[in-house]
Amino acid sequence: MLSLWQLKFRVQSFYYKVQSFGLLLEGMKLLRSAGVVFFFILAFQFVNIRYYGGDIFSLSSQDEFTVSIHESAEPLPGPERVNVSNSRSAQGERTGLEEEEDQVTGSDANVSVQSHDDSFAEDAKDKKTQDDLLLETRNRSNGSYEKTVEDVEITDENNSNVETLESKSDDSSVEDAKDKETQDDLLLETRSSLNGSDVDIVEDAEIVNENNRNVETLERSSRSDDNLSPEVKRVMNVSNSGVVSISEMVSLLHQSRTAHVSLKMKRPSAVDQELLYARTQIENPPVVENDPLLHGPLYWNLSMFKRSYELMETKLKVYVYREGKRPVFHKPVLKGIYASEGWFMRQLKASKTFVTKNPRKAHLFYLPFSSKMLEESLYVPGSHSDKNLVKFLKSYLDMISSKYNFWNKTGGSDHFLVACHDWAPSETRQYMANCIRALCNSDVSEGFVFGKDVALPETTILVPRRPLRALGGKPASQRHILAFFAGGMHGYLRPLLLQTWGGNRDPDMKIFSEIPKSKGKNKSYMEYMKSSKYCICPKGHEVNSPRVVEALFFECVPVIISDNFVPPFFEVINWESFAVFVLEKDIPDLKKILLSISEERYREMQMRVKMVQKHFLWHSKPERFDIFHMILHSIWYNRVFQT
Repeated sequence: MLSLWQLKFRVQSFYYKVQSFGLLLEGMKLLRSAGVVFFFILAFQFVNIRYYGGDIFSLSSQDEFTVSIHESAEPLPGPERVNVSNSRSAQGERTGLEEEEDQVTGSDANVSVQSHDDSFAEDAKDKKTQDDLLLETRNRSNGSYEKTVEDVEITDENNSNVETLESKSDDSSVEDAKDKETQDDLLLETRSSLNGSDVDIVEDAEIVNENNRNVETLERSSRSDDNLSPEVKRVMNVSNSGVVSISEMVSLLHQSRTAHVSLKMKRPSAVDQELLYARTQIENPPVVENDPLLHGPLYWNLSMFKRSYELMETKLKVYVYREGKRPVFHKPVLKGIYASEGWFMRQLKASKTFVTKNPRKAHLFYLPFSSKMLEESLYVPGSHSDKNLVKFLKSYLDMISSKYNFWNKTGGSDHFLVACHDWAPSETRQYMANCIRALCNSDVSEGFVFGKDVALPETTILVPRRPLRALGGKPASQRHILAFFAGGMHGYLRPLLLQTWGGNRDPDMKIFSEIPKSKGKNKSYMEYMKSSKYCICPKGHEVNSPRVVEALFFECVPVIISDNFVPPFFEVINWESFAVFVLEKDIPDLKKILLSISEERYREMQMRVKMVQKHFLWHSKPERFDIFHMILHSIWYNRVFQT
C-alpha cells in the first residue's frame, strides 16, 4: 500500500501534468491564432504592394496646394500690353453671335451654369476619402530595393528623352502672344469707327497700312523660333514665307509617326501592351468602303479612323487627378468662347466608360485645370506677365510628381491637358511640353507639335442648357450671299479685310465690323450666316476663331484665312474636302478665289459641311462621334502612336 505522502506526491504530479498539458493547449491556440494573423498580414501586404504600391494607408494631401500666387511679376519686355480686361485674350472675343444674344430676352438668356458646377462639387466631397485611400499608388514604400533601383534607371532614361523632346523656351517666346495684343490694340485705337463712308475708309486704310507695317516689323523681331521643331523650321525655310501649308502639315504629321522618340519602359506593362496592340490594329485595319454614319471623303483614312475609334470605345481608360482646388481645377466653364475646355472636363469626369479609379489601368492621365480660370484667378492686372501662372502650373506638377510616380515614369508623355485660352501655348510650353496638349490656339509658329498636340475646336456656347439652339441653315439653293463676315477688328488681318472688302464696296461681299442697321427688318448675325454660301473666318489676335465651328453649325462653308492654323481633329479629318483655305497675303483676291469654285464643287462642299457637322456639336449627354468623343479620340490617337 502506498503511504499517505506517496499518494499525495502522485496526486500533485498528476495535477502538474494536467496543468502543463493545459498550458500546452493554450500555447497551441496562441500559435494557431498567430498563424492566422500572420497569414492575413501576408495576404494584405501582397494586395497592398501588388495593387496599391504599398501606400493603401497613405493620407491624402489633396487641397494643400494653394491657388493664390500674387507675387510681384517682372514686366515682359517690349511694347506694353494693354489692360487684360480690355483684350480678347483675357475676356474673350465677342463674336457676332454673342452680341446678338445680348438682345434676346427670356429665361434662356440668363441661364446660370452654377447648377452644373455644384453637382460635381458634391460628388467630389462624397468620394474624397474613399478615392484618396485607394488611389495613392506611389512605389516608394514597396520594400524592394531592386525595383527602386530599376525605377530610378527608367526615370533617368526618360528624363534624358524628355530633355531632348522639350523645346527650350525663353522670355521672348512667352512674350510674343502678349505683346501682339498691345500692337493690335494700338492699331485699332488709331482707327475711327466705320460709318459706311468711302472717305472714312480711305483715311482708315492709310492708318491701317502704316500700323500694319509697324506690327509686322515688331512681330518678326519679337517672335522666337526656339520652340519650333527642326522639321517645322525646315518647311518654313523652304517656303520662304514662313507659312506651312495643309499638305506640308500632312507631311509633318506622317513624319512624326516614324520619327517619334518614345519613352522606353524596361518592364512593358499591360497598358503598354494594349497600346502596342491598338497601334497594330489601327495600322492594319479592315477595309471600310461604305459606312452609314461616316462619309469617306471627309477623312484621311476612313478605315484607320473607324478602327481607332472602336478601340477607344472598348479599351481607353483615363485617370483624372483629384488634386487641385477650385476655381482653377475641377470647375468647368460651360458658357462663352472658351466653353470647349469646360464641357470636355464636365463630360469626361462624368464618364463611367472612360474614367478609371485605378491609375495602373490608365492609358492617359488628365490634368483637370481651366486655362480661362487660371487667367481669371491668378493674373495680376497691370503686371503684363504670366510668370506667376506658369509657376502655379509648375508647382502643381511638382506636387503630383512627388505624390505619385506616374508623371516621372514617362516624363508626362501619357498626361494631357485641354486648354482653350489664347495664352495656353506659352503657359504650358516650358514645363508641360512633353504632355499631349489639346489647344484652341493651335499655331505651328508657336510650337504646336504634330503627332503629339491636338487642335481643339473653339466653340461658342450661349445657353448651356440648350447647346444646339438654332442649329442648321438654309439649303444651298437659298444662299444668295457670296461671303459674310462681321466681328471685332482684332489683330492686323481683320482691318485689312475690312479695308479691302468692307463699306458695301461689293454687293456680293458682306464684310462688316458691325452689322449695319437700316429702316425695316434688319438681318441678324445668325441670319447672315444661315443665308451665305461662304463664311469668312479670319484670324484675330491668334490663329484660332470660334467662327470656324459657327460656320459648320449654320451649315456655311468656312473660308479660313489664318496662316499656320492647324484645324481641329487634323489627325483624321481632311478639311480641304469641305473648307476653303486662303493665305493672308491673298485677301485682295478673295472674291476671285471664291468665284473660281464651281457651283457643283460648292454644293459638294456644303453637303460635306452638313455631314461633318456632328463632329463639332456638344450634347447634354455625349453621343457617338460628337465633339467630346472626337477630342478624346484625337488625344487617344496621338497616345497610341507614341508607343
